[in-house]
Amino acid sequence: MLTAFATVVAIVAANRIIELQLSRLRRRRLVARGAIPADERGFALMVALHVAVLLGGVFEAAICARDPPVWLICMALAGVIAANVLRWWVIATLDEHWNVRVLDSTALGVVDTGPYRFVRHPNYVAVWLELAALPLVAGAWITCVAGTIGHMFILARRIALEERILLASGRYVQLMAHKPRFVPRAMQLGRWTWPR
Repeated sequence: MLTAFATVVAIVAANRIIELQLSRLRRRRLVARGAIPADERGFALMVALHVAVLLGGVFEAAICARDPPVWLICMALAGVIAANVLRWWVIATLDEHWNVRVLDSTALGVVDTGPYRFVRHPNYVAVWLELAALPLVAGAWITCVAGTIGHMFILARRIALEERILLASGRYVQLMAHKPRFVPRAMQLGRWTWPR
């Protein structure tokens, strides 16, 4: 069980490395086109938390050697897969605007397609879901709870920074301010059609 879980964690970590490389490339391009990087003091703390959850889950699984029920393993794996599908949908939708760092790129346009048709912050939904679900694949509930609580504080600060930038754009307010942050409204889902 530990080897299988460590493999899943390694796949998630590899995915993060790919995302970081893509982010660096896009950040350079965005800045060259006039996007303004934010003073993001909490970024290193966010990275540390993500690493701590990945390593903490493996460490807890090795030390505690829990045998989680199959239903929990299946639900947690489904959560990890759903989170990654949503995050890559976000990356594809935002295209050049997607970045792991906060930049003001609203002058280059505002994206309101894909998952952004329903909520303002689908990427944070994906990241939160993945960090909560991943440790549970191995029954590492201490890592799950600690990581989720830590992530809530870090995301609250990051989202506040991001929304200060976004809500300063009249076009963003016009297209996005009426949408919920994280959970789509039932009425929106009822009118759902394939993304543009």
